[in-house]
Amino acid sequence: MKNWEKNIRKVVPYTPGEQPKKSQIIKLNTNENPYPPAPGVKEALAHFHTDDLRLYPDPVVTDLVDGIAQFYQVDPSQVFVGVGSDDVLAMLFMTFFNSKKPILFPDITYSFYDVWAEMLRIPYTQIPLDDAFRLNPSDYKCENGGIVFPNPNAPTGELLPVSAIEEIIQANPDVIVIVDEAYIDFGGESALPLIDKYDNVIVVQTFSKSRSLAGSRIGFAISNPTLIKYLNDVKYSFNSYTMDRITIALGTASIRDRAYFEQTTEKIIKTREWTKEQLRALGFVFGDSKSNFIFAMHPDVSGVELFEALKKNDIYVRHFGKPARINEYLRITIGTDEQMHKLIDFLKKYLNK
Repeated sequence: MKNWEKNIRKVVPYTPGEQPKKSQIIKLNTNENPYPPAPGVKEALAHFHTDDLRLYPDPVVTDLVDGIAQFYQVDPSQVFVGVGSDDVLAMLFMTFFNSKKPILFPDITYSFYDVWAEMLRIPYTQIPLDDAFRLNPSDYKCENGGIVFPNPNAPTGELLPVSAIEEIIQANPDVIVIVDEAYIDFGGESALPLIDKYDNVIVVQTFSKSRSLAGSRIGFAISNPTLIKYLNDVKYSFNSYTMDRITIALGTASIRDRAYFEQTTEKIIKTREWTKEQLRALGFVFGDSKSNFIFAMHPDVSGVELFEALKKNDIYVRHFGKPARINEYLRITIGTDEQMHKLIDFLKKYLNK
């Protein structure tokens, strides 16, 4: 090993879901929205002046911040935006998780958390979920340097009630508690009201799932103005121009269309509940997902076998090889009614062969 190699920061990176190059597939592996963005997004893109791209974008992203603030009825000083919720969460880790005490998050959860902790040299402890893959608030009543968890959880889809979230916050007044709500719009109650009640709570959401803009990369955090200022101080010390002009325009158009947002999320919820009924009838086992996916296993067929069989037939779902206790599970994104009918039809034939 050469001397300079000793100073390289080496981490095991996050592995995203597969992005197949084929076009004629059923893609249910990365929790994307099966419906197009709001009509105003297409209009904004059509009327975008390409000459504006020679100019730097607005560093404080005023239009989008104002749109988010108006939608959630908060002050713009309470909103932080980033390039997808991954960017927002990474900034939160850098800003608020700097003590020598370990941060806490579930053992089965969004697999970027431990990657960021390792990369940023943040000590951490993974708290095991119970046998039903649920988070127990009492497990988070111990000394720590901060807490982060998704709600609903990923990849399990289990929803923690706001009362349980508040129990965690009340037990941890001296650290920052981050509630990652990437999937909250598919049937859950947001923890947003708690930001006015406690000064150490940050709620993170994204445009990637419920607003059909995974390809544009927009995420945001809402908290009190003090925490948002600290967050912006780190952001502007890192990169002042993180969001491009086109993304700002499309995100602003999206957040303005509440009716379309509610229409598409309701369609996905309806399809999810139908899919649960069909999977249950086929013998699958799963929790009561409140996200845009179902985390399911079949007691008679291995997860790897089902994953490979589906993939061979151009139906892509997500399989996680670790930890061991979720090895038999598949995470199935909710697609259109047509896509989910094709999935169920295949499973019926495969399981009854």
